[in-house]
Amino acid sequence: MPLHNHPQRHALHNEIHARPPEAITAPLAIAQVVMLADPAERDASRAHLAELLRNHHLPPPGGETNHLRVDLGAFRLRWELHTEFVSYTFMRPLSGDPFGEQGCATALEVVPRDWLEGLPGQNISSMHLWVLTSSAFGTQSLVQRGVLQDDTLVASTVADGHGEVYTDFAIHADGFSRMVLLVGSAAPRRLGRLVQQLTEIETYRMAALLALPVAREATAALGGAERELALLAGAIRTASRSEEPQLLDRLTRLAGQVESQYAATHSRFSASSAYFDLVNRRIVDIAETRLAGMQTIREFMQRRLSPAVSTCEWAVRRQQSLSERVSRISNLLRTRVEIEQQVASQELLATMNTRQDVQLKLQSTVEGLSVAAITYYIVGLVAYMAKGAEKLGWPVAPEMTAALAIPLVAFGVWWSLRRLHHKLFTH
Repeated sequence: MPLHNHPQRHALHNEIHARPPEAITAPLAIAQVVMLADPAERDASRAHLAELLRNHHLPPPGGETNHLRVDLGAFRLRWELHTEFVSYTFMRPLSGDPFGEQGCATALEVVPRDWLEGLPGQNISSMHLWVLTSSAFGTQSLVQRGVLQDDTLVASTVADGHGEVYTDFAIHADGFSRMVLLVGSAAPRRLGRLVQQLTEIETYRMAALLALPVAREATAALGGAERELALLAGAIRTASRSEEPQLLDRLTRLAGQVESQYAATHSRFSASSAYFDLVNRRIVDIAETRLAGMQTIREFMQRRLSPAVSTCEWAVRRQQSLSERVSRISNLLRTRVEIEQQVASQELLATMNTRQDVQLKLQSTVEGLSVAAITYYIVGLVAYMAKGAEKLGWPVAPEMTAALAIPLVAFGVWWSLRRLHHKLFTH
């Protein structure tokens, strides 16, 4: 139909098919390496992958590719580009006993070592996972053969009883953690989903714990900021007016420090919170039940991961609480300063009113002097006019004329000034 599609329709529709699980069958050796990478290193990982594909005469990945599955003959590779890290999953089929006298058979044995050592970024998670069909590798067998450590061993049935998973959540001498999955008649697709969920538990667990060192550093900094705030709060209570600008400056600096730390750690704490949720969801997805006498993955995570989760959450709450307290005290100090400024302004206005009253009195005095001065000059002019008029027959003596003109001129000048004053101050 000739419908006008949204430009992102197909991309949004295909999002539910992003990173689908791969159908696998046992026995299989899997190795997953997760590299923490910045944007430049993520681009470099795509170029590094293209180098491996060229060496096997395969086309390189596209510039927008963020997920790739490829068969390289001796092993299969699953490459995934995430927001903060890049994961490489290597798989190869097994034959015979994978835990022989020569050591554990791994998927990395057939991966080019020089290429593997050149992976861009920093390794945050490396795990060997063996998917086996034989039930001969039980708990005691795995411990006795040195595959897993007994003191931290965790085991449970998964996939509604279709498999058993064993791990010790320990980094072994080769730098990898280990997990063994024993399966019965699980379908390849379901087995692929189970393997993906198990590897994601380890990946997201390590990604979530990236916030723990940040939380510890933030806690140390928050302690100093809280002490500074307590000192400022005590100083504000007894501060004089002259000390308030300095206290306000210290509060502003402290607020800037707290907000700067919050901005620097907020994204890390938010990402880790999302990773913690993903770990819990994947644990629910594997549908585990208890093996007799063994600790489950859920119980292990609740006991060992919960303190780290609480530490990160507590750091976030302390940051938010401290920010709010600094804001409240800053507002109180600003209100106090504003009130004192208003009082000072009122005192200034009162002083200005007093000065205006004095000025009005002086103005009235000046007006009286002005009336006398103007009257004097006008009467002088009248006297000169009277002297001239006497010669023309004016019957009144000039001195008498001037004397009679004084009250009339004074009243006229006074009346004119009052009229002018009224016009100026009433319009």
